Amino acid sequence: MSMDADSGAGKRFAVRAGPGTSDAVVVLGLVGELDHDSVGPLTRALDDCARARRVVVDCSGLTFCDSTGLNELLRARLRLRETGGRLDLAGLGPPVDRMFEITGARLVFRVYADTAEALADDRAGPGGGGEAHG
Repeated sequence: MSMDADSGAGKRFAVRAGPGTSDAVVVLGLVGELDHDSVGPLTRALDDCARARRVVVDCSGLTFCDSTGLNELLRARLRLRETGGRLDLAGLGPPVDRMFEITGARLVFRVYADTAEALADDRAGPGGGGEAHG
């Protein structure tokens, strides 16, 4: 499944959903620039994953993320925690990782170097942040 946001001059942001290690694990791949104008596809994809046990968000293709994107990820993390699930991040590139670091948001997510590392770590429970790996 793929959801795209179009700026009028071509696709600026896309979300690609794929299977994880089981039916209860979903991988969402983010590609492009995530901001106020392009957050819609991410919101819809995260809503579709509301019953997942775990969502791994692959940020390796994300070139920009503003506070709107960050807030959407934080909201989804809280929704999943309420049902015993969790949302983890993988593949944060330097500009995006820096934004997560300076806002303190990196401490509330489990962060992995890449999706393979995230999927290999299948610890039970919602878990807190501060368990950064990458």
